[in-house]
Amino acid sequence: MFIPAEEKGAALLAWLDVETQVAELRLRCMASAGDAAAAEGFHSVASWLAHHGRVRRSDAAADLRLAEALDRDLPLLAAGLREARVNLAQARVIAAAVGELPDRVGRDVVAKAEAELVRLAAEHDPKDLAVLGRRILEIVDPERFEDEERRKLEEAEQRARGRQRLRIRAVGDGTTRISGVLPDAVAARLATYLHAFTNPRLADGAVRRTSGDSGDQEGGRAQASASPSAHPRRLAEAFGQLLETLDPKRLPIHGGDATNLTVVLSFEALRSGLGVATLGNGVPGDGFDRITAGEARRLACHAQIIPAVLGSDSELLDVGRASRLFTKGQRRALLLRDATCRAEGCSIPGTWSEAHHLLPWGHGGCSDLDNGVLLCSRHHHRAHDAAYDMTRMANGDYRFARRR
Repeated sequence: MFIPAEEKGAALLAWLDVETQVAELRLRCMASAGDAAAAEGFHSVASWLAHHGRVRRSDAAADLRLAEALDRDLPLLAAGLREARVNLAQARVIAAAVGELPDRVGRDVVAKAEAELVRLAAEHDPKDLAVLGRRILEIVDPERFEDEERRKLEEAEQRARGRQRLRIRAVGDGTTRISGVLPDAVAARLATYLHAFTNPRLADGAVRRTSGDSGDQEGGRAQASASPSAHPRRLAEAFGQLLETLDPKRLPIHGGDATNLTVVLSFEALRSGLGVATLGNGVPGDGFDRITAGEARRLACHAQIIPAVLGSDSELLDVGRASRLFTKGQRRALLLRDATCRAEGCSIPGTWSEAHHLLPWGHGGCSDLDNGVLLCSRHHHRAHDAAYDMTRMANGDYRFARRR
């Protein structure tokens, strides 16, 4: 307690360095201590350490994974720990970020990512390093990043389609609980609808128009409406308004009108369907900001997509008007002609199907009967999936085959 403040600060930092170096020695020993665990019949060093050291098994297992990664794959990070240039918390974050890089990027890119994150550890805490680690490929190899980001988004979209669930359960007290897991594109559409109803200006206007209370009460209600804690309630009210606003006569035919979204993507991505598109729904922070260009092309078949096309230097070339949908009469004609989804062997009713442009509008395709076909949601996704070929058969149906 009698040590001067400056000396205390220096001592704390010095002891932190010592702890880091001791931890590196312990991890280095763990990586080669399999024989010690085997001598007593333990499955691994982690289980041996959990038993004798009386530590949690999950912590011991995490230490063993880090020790093996440092010993086998991360020499620069191991050196950083040994020299106390990286602390243990930072090392865990860096090891996780490097471990998430796919093997196809190559060992040289992985080494660059490791070196860059070790360098950044001198300036950033573990939380910031985790954010940088998720974007490390963009930092060390920008050209490869776009392709890897597209691959990750495609895989995520496929997983989302398989995991999507919606549950509606009556609680029994006059309310119903709705819970679900939805693909980002679907959630973005719903969020955009709801935020149109929860616009603060509209909410304040509604209070002024409908309130018959005194000015003080009116101001209090408007202030409560603007409170962040009231936002979930406003979303629930907006959901009810949305359902009341929808025209039920149009739902079986169109499946509901899709949302007006601004999709920003390069012209080449628009034509090829490869790459990444950015959604602009005017609601920052929702998390629904990126989809694959292929998904954007699929949505364009039946959604009011406003394309913002960028040139090679990201200059804005054109912001188009909403793309023209198949008209109600055309949908009826397609329904009379196709009756069901036209994928081979599929019997989903045409009223549940979506109108697909055989030649995408990005390639000059028109919204006419010769360029349209009804496909159910599953086969519509496959029509825009680069992994499948879509071939017209003699009877007018379409066969989907995975490319080899």
